[in-house]
Amino acid sequence: MGHFYFVRHGQTIWNVENKICGATDIALTELGHEQAIETGKKILAEGIKADEILTSPLCRAADTAKHISEITGIPMRIEERLKEQNFGIYETTARDGKEFHEAKKHCSSRYGTGESILHLAQRIYNLLDDIKEESDKKTYILVAHNGIARMVESYFRDMDSEEFSCFGVKNCEIVRYDFE
Repeated sequence: MGHFYFVRHGQTIWNVENKICGATDIALTELGHEQAIETGKKILAEGIKADEILTSPLCRAADTAKHISEITGIPMRIEERLKEQNFGIYETTARDGKEFHEAKKHCSSRYGTGESILHLAQRIYNLLDDIKEESDKKTYILVAHNGIARMVESYFRDMDSEEFSCFGVKNCEIVRYDFE
């Protein structure tokens, strides 16, 4: 079986301010652009091979993917299913807020006006199933968000509610996932 790579987007001002971005389209900071460029260089230096970059349509991920694509020569395209979860009433609030931490443990909650974890799981698991089917022919780099990283991780291993709620990937961290 094959594998793919996951990269979280570069830093945004709301990351610096400890705010939940969610589906809100927040741009990269200057450091975020630099992180994305360095990630492209790291992919080359480590000899990571991929056929295509799939990216969230939100600018923080798409700009990260664009930098990586320009440096590595790996073509990119928008994959709508990689858009970050809509955290509804929690967007713009503190990422480490106790109320939000507890809310993430309730998989059917739509956060008032957002998207439930169950809905997110459906679209991300379907995407990963599609990638798995092609994994003997194509290798992808997915560029997306921390909420998506959490869901991808849950596809590959059992997580209790606390582990799921606390899981995260650093800005521009590269994670490899292997299908069995």
